[in-house]
Amino acid sequence: MHSEKVTKSNELTPAQRASMEGEPKVGDIEAEVTHDAVFGEITEDGPNYRNVGWVGTAVLMMKTQIGLGVLSIPEAFNVLGLIPGIIILLSIACITTWSNYMVGVFKLLHPEVYSLDDVGRMLFGRVGLWCFGAAYTLYWIFVAGSGMLGLSIALNAVSLHGTCTAVFVAVAAIAGFGLSSIQTLGRITWLAWVGLSTILTAIFTVTIAVGVQDRPADAPQDGPWASDYKLFGNPSFEEAISAVSSLVFAFAGTTAFFAIVSEMRDPKMYTRSLLICQSTVTATYIIIGTVVYYFCGSYVASPALGSAGPLVKRIAYGLALPGLLVTTTLVIHLPAKFIFVRMWTGSRHLVENTPTHWISWIGCTLGTTVIAYVIASAIPVFGGLISLIGALLGTFMSFQPMGCMWLYDNWCKKERNLHWHWMVFFSVFVIVSGTFLTIAGTYGSIVGIINSYNESGGSAAWSCADNSNSV
Repeated sequence: MHSEKVTKSNELTPAQRASMEGEPKVGDIEAEVTHDAVFGEITEDGPNYRNVGWVGTAVLMMKTQIGLGVLSIPEAFNVLGLIPGIIILLSIACITTWSNYMVGVFKLLHPEVYSLDDVGRMLFGRVGLWCFGAAYTLYWIFVAGSGMLGLSIALNAVSLHGTCTAVFVAVAAIAGFGLSSIQTLGRITWLAWVGLSTILTAIFTVTIAVGVQDRPADAPQDGPWASDYKLFGNPSFEEAISAVSSLVFAFAGTTAFFAIVSEMRDPKMYTRSLLICQSTVTATYIIIGTVVYYFCGSYVASPALGSAGPLVKRIAYGLALPGLLVTTTLVIHLPAKFIFVRMWTGSRHLVENTPTHWISWIGCTLGTTVIAYVIASAIPVFGGLISLIGALLGTFMSFQPMGCMWLYDNWCKKERNLHWHWMVFFSVFVIVSGTFLTIAGTYGSIVGIINSYNESGGSAAWSCADNSNSV
């Protein structure tokens, strides 16, 4: 169990800290936590915020990664070309894996850290606290909006546009609000299992279907046809950087990992969960992106579940509905929990089921849901919304802070060997590359959204039109 916050936390090794604080030993996942550096006293009268095992952690990590982002990967390959697409995807996977690893290292060294705003405070003072906190909250609210949009597409596809799309977005918001109001990630873990298995089933169903069908649903249906996939694309700068932003978004669950490791029973087992997550996610992305794009070429749909024809599309979206709902649940829960913890840190209302606890918790989830609903309704272009989120906020929080975190803990080391110099170079590279992708990707994404609005006559917001192209 954790002790009170140590003042000079970066002067202690993880082993020393574990000894001082009595951390549960590796493998002792049943150890009871009664005091936490973030949540305070954990009692039977309130929610147990420290109750996620390493397997559940891996599933929660994979669910924050495999969700909305994977549905845009084949389209990104279509823009970039197959070979550059795979190379860029692997590069982003490597960088984000290191970033995710730094989350676990930083949490062990500084157990009082709950989210990126704490990191911002340590790195840049009060300005960093507010900037990182605002970016984190906005990011997950935008992702929640895209989750609602994805659910509305699924409901339209399954029902063959059974009603107004605006109604489906509202249904998605209501369902997401209800499930996201579950208090702890430990209680949501079973939902993550269901969501991960169903969305993987749906995606692999489409992947197999595009391989055995005669041609994609959007391809010309008369005469001979062959896939027009490209090994190397020839996109404009705006198109290319927007596609890269979509790939970044597919790995941008990094921003949730602080919240996830904060609710682990044994944070020292975080790296094990991380390696399972990243290896599974990267392999899944490459398989799905390569196979779907190879067989569909330029006629790949975005989201990708619509690439295999009307019948398979309805089946795939039907299978994916629980997964998309769980994604929406998680991404509403994360910013709501962040706001709630910040409201009541140090108060009994954080760890006890008082009326104030419940009123403020429901208020946080409801407020997050309403804002996300407005975003989903106002920017109903799935690909454009994904790339904008990935560029503006996903990159900013998955690259730059982690490079700064390594420098913060290691810059003053007396032993400056070759490994130290290499890590300084790599950390600076992550910061610089992340900054470039943030600026350039945001520009490309905004241009793409403007073009989409111009093509639709600017009438798509809060529209009843079918956004799944089912009818």
